[in-house]
Amino acid sequence: MARPITMPQLGESVTEGTIARWLKAEGDEVEKDEPIAEVDTDKVSAELPSPLAGRIERLLVPEGATVEVGTEIALVATGEEPGPDGPAREDARSEGPTEEFPAAGTRAQPVAAGPGESRAAGRGEGDGRGARVPSAEELRLRRSSPVVRRLAAEHGVEISSIRGTGVGGRVTKKDIEAYIREREARPREEAPPRPAPPPPRERVEVHEGDEVVEVTSVRRAIAERMSRSKREAPHAWTLVEADVSGLVGLREARKEEFRRREGVNLTYLPFVVRAVVESLKEHPVLNSVWDGDRIVLRKRINIGIAVDLEEGALIVPVIKDADDYGIVGLARRIDEVVRRARQRRLSPDDVSGGTFTVNNPGALGSVVSTPIINHPQAAILSAEAIVKRPVVLEDDAIAVRSMMNLEVSFDHRILDGGAALRFLNAVKRRLESYTPESEIG
Repeated sequence: MARPITMPQLGESVTEGTIARWLKAEGDEVEKDEPIAEVDTDKVSAELPSPLAGRIERLLVPEGATVEVGTEIALVATGEEPGPDGPAREDARSEGPTEEFPAAGTRAQPVAAGPGESRAAGRGEGDGRGARVPSAEELRLRRSSPVVRRLAAEHGVEISSIRGTGVGGRVTKKDIEAYIREREARPREEAPPRPAPPPPRERVEVHEGDEVVEVTSVRRAIAERMSRSKREAPHAWTLVEADVSGLVGLREARKEEFRRREGVNLTYLPFVVRAVVESLKEHPVLNSVWDGDRIVLRKRINIGIAVDLEEGALIVPVIKDADDYGIVGLARRIDEVVRRARQRRLSPDDVSGGTFTVNNPGALGSVVSTPIINHPQAAILSAEAIVKRPVVLEDDAIAVRSMMNLEVSFDHRILDGGAALRFLNAVKRRLESYTPESEIG
């Protein structure tokens, strides 16, 4: 028998996912936990392991399509026979359990599916025409039994308007009957006028020779998150410069030995993250979140590391309990999460739960930046490129020093400039404390 697989909830608050690429075609054999597709959400790009072993009977969603959590995306023929009381495949799909991919965090709240005949384009067989995303009504219909659909049609009931009480959120016959009784008991009221449709969005004029690039689902998600952050949090920023000449000398003296011993490169980022973590302990208001009439100070220090994926995407994997690690441990963890991010192998848990974000534009040569806060966090720090320049020392002597700018963007609802600068100066003090002879723990 064929069993459906549904779009899982890939992280807290995620409501939809985009099939970036099918890794299996119709007719392919698949093992349990073998990757079946690459999916993009506003939080993560990840491979999805199949919860079933069998043969791919049908791919229900084309590549590039975005569907809600709980939507059936594939059918897998498992070879299992229904029990003596088991219904045929169509009925089994409408009343029996569906399989979701394993997902960390909040369990997916299934959305009912419908009978649309969309199929994946490109990889599966077929003429490739008419691949589309099923409508909400079609998605709801697909996961209701023929009896339910017939009863709904007879009484003019839209199945998509009913919240099902059956397994996986399915609409049952009892749901339809209860809806009909409730509708008949209600006094007849004149329907309110429909709101006017929003005005059409103005399009940018395209001139000859211009190239039009369609926005990807990942780019759209980033745009929505950044817009929300700027809209909800009044941004402010400030900057200090740190003399990291001692840190530069330490890294130059130890990087080869460190690479041989630990198997990862010794960069400046773990030193910055360590300084941030220790400074957050002194200034916990920066490790917080605005919650209407209160500010929640997070006990755990979970540091997000902004990673540029180079293909027009940005992702922020999280190092949980970053205060548990020294420089060596942070170097290993940063190397691991960055590598997995660029291989699209992050799990939902890897990108959730962050309490503060560190951005590293200095790796690309930036000397000043004003990052957008990773909503709903209180602040984000940018570590800029280390640049040699003449500096006036305490005895008025001029020397060439290695200088790094440190900026913090912060939510002005939560803290003011004084608190942000005290935090930045704590980070600066720690980075300036290193010498070529310092121990790397």
